[in-house]
Amino acid sequence: MTRNFLILVASTALCVLAWSAARARDVPKVATGYVANVICTETFVSGLDPARVFTETTAAMPGVGLITWALDYRIDRRRRDVTVTLFGLGRSHAVYRGDGLGCYLDHGAAVADISLPAMETKPALLPEIAGPSLVAPPSPPLAAALERAFAEPDRAVPRNTHAIVVMKDGRVIAERYADGIGIDTPLLGFSATKSVMSALAGILVRKGALRLNEPVPIAAWQRPGDPRAAITLDHLLRHTAGLALGSSLSASLLSALEPVNRMKFMESDMAAYAESMPLATAPGTAWNYHDGNTVILAHVIRQAVGGGATDMMRFARQELFGPLGMRRVTLEFDASGNAEGSSQLLASARDWARFGQLYLNDGVAGGKRILPEGWVKYSAEPTPGAWVGQSAGFWTNLGDSFGADYRIERGMPRDAFFAKGTIGQYVVIVPSEKLVIVRLGRSPNWPPEADGVFQLVADVIAATGGKAKLAGGN
Repeated sequence: MTRNFLILVASTALCVLAWSAARARDVPKVATGYVANVICTETFVSGLDPARVFTETTAAMPGVGLITWALDYRIDRRRRDVTVTLFGLGRSHAVYRGDGLGCYLDHGAAVADISLPAMETKPALLPEIAGPSLVAPPSPPLAAALERAFAEPDRAVPRNTHAIVVMKDGRVIAERYADGIGIDTPLLGFSATKSVMSALAGILVRKGALRLNEPVPIAAWQRPGDPRAAITLDHLLRHTAGLALGSSLSASLLSALEPVNRMKFMESDMAAYAESMPLATAPGTAWNYHDGNTVILAHVIRQAVGGGATDMMRFARQELFGPLGMRRVTLEFDASGNAEGSSQLLASARDWARFGQLYLNDGVAGGKRILPEGWVKYSAEPTPGAWVGQSAGFWTNLGDSFGADYRIERGMPRDAFFAKGTIGQYVVIVPSEKLVIVRLGRSPNWPPEADGVFQLVADVIAATGGKAKLAGGN
């Protein structure tokens, strides 16, 4: 072993240690930022008890239990804000912005003024999915399916199911809610938000304002020779843009080390931070799931509809939420006015079901095409290299990925695809059964069966007379 080689090894090791130390310094702020944002959002938007939010959320994240005792949160209901510290350090401050806009993390920078446009009073295009009362399961097998989904078979791995809505043929046929949660309660979708951003992008493609396979117009990437200029809308939707932001696949204490979580919980302008990152891989050559792709996607959407946060909310309400009858939606923005399109949309469980129905209807609501022709098929097509089974803004059981095969073996049909949010959020679309199944809660991501959703889908199909082949089918 030569002296030069030893020097190279030592230098590399020092660089790795320096990088790790720099990332480790972010951990307190990332941890407190995450907790502050969730508590603020679900206290002031969802109306949940903050102690419950804190306990259920931290219990669902591996490793966080080691530091829960050192996390301190303070809620000021008069000012409508939340402050969280870890060991008295890493202070994060989340502030409620107002109805329909939720909370943002205040890092001391100037805060963009966002005025919420009025909700249109026009009738929804999507036919009404249920009446004003809770829809009880019409049969013992369906009641048993929901009962099993709300059960806690292993207290060491709590499910904390919050809401289930089952729709068949466009109507709610069964629903159930946890204590303190009801038909109108807006619930956080976490990364199911990404699927809504995908829909908004699709609407812009239908209108000709964006093109799927052309580079997106990000100013920071337009210098001559910048390889990021090749990033397309398809790359952002499929998480193949290649930006060096780490991964968003896990929700654990260790994930606080990822640069993408610095973006989410320490930066006032998330889009600018994500867009400043270099490439780790050439665009289109490798799949890497991280929230930065969708934060940039949301920025592209905002630019295409007028450039402001108010413009984006007006567009979303007029073109998607209003036509579907999604009346209880909150989309959060960072301090600079970027939509946190990777994880911060809340909607009632019924509203999430309405969103799923749009995809079951091939992008049409009330006879009007909302999404481009072929967009639903595109959304469910598997992304090469996405071993978990991801498509364009959704997760999919099509293709031969490890994740798709795993889910099929445990109860999901081959044609199912779904919006998915961390720690247990699902909007499952099963075209062969004309089913939409919404499940929301606070469950660990591991093991994958912890939230009970695979069993729920299989039980609902069986209870509704489904004929889908539930294991190994094509």
